[in-house]
Amino acid sequence: MVNNASRLLVALVVGAGVALAGFFVSGGLERFRMADRSIAVKGLAEKDVEADFAIWTLGFRRAGNEFAGVQQALAADREKVLAFLKERGFTEAELEARPLAVQDLLARDYAQGNVPLRFNGSGQVLVRSARVAEVAQAALALDPLIQAGVQFSAEGEGAGGPRYQLRGFNDIKAPLLAEATRNAREQAEKFAAEAGARLGPLKSANQGVIRISGDDGNDFDDGRSRTKRLRVVSSFEYELR
Repeated sequence: MVNNASRLLVALVVGAGVALAGFFVSGGLERFRMADRSIAVKGLAEKDVEADFAIWTLGFRRAGNEFAGVQQALAADREKVLAFLKERGFTEAELEARPLAVQDLLARDYAQGNVPLRFNGSGQVLVRSARVAEVAQAALALDPLIQAGVQFSAEGEGAGGPRYQLRGFNDIKAPLLAEATRNAREQAEKFAAEAGARLGPLKSANQGVIRISGDDGNDFDDGRSRTKRLRVVSSFEYELR
């Protein structure tokens, strides 16, 4: 009985001490907040902008049992692709014809003798242009080349069509951050008015990171979308008076 009573007394003393310590910690935090008299807010800004640069890799391939035949077919395909692009107004400065590649499948270390076609070749024509709309239109007009026998690659670089970029990012960055700053200050002023206080000077600010995504619902920009959605959340702390 004595041992049980002693244990109960110790537990009560310890519990009271913990509760009292918690009271002082809570009171100190509250007083700190009252003494600090500041408000932290976040400002949001979003903007949809059009891409200003396009990169389009047109990959094509051929296969056969004669090296020369594959190489010649690839060279002819490359000329067809270049002619198509020039007809649509793209200049030499916007086009790059990359070297052709022909591989002997039987010359590989792991080659098997039952390959249906011995030689496999590929080629690429690269388009780099600030004329985004023209690139997008050309990407939808490849039927004549396909009808002419050009076999475009279904895999690898450029298989998904043009990639669109936003190279004038810095021109948009400043106005976007300014909008986030205005948004945060409006929120802070509203809170201060409701609290019966006045908004004081800015104590600290963090502009945050501007995130770029496409307009297809993804949280990242994979380059496929011509429309880029810019979003920034900035953090600010103001004094209250």
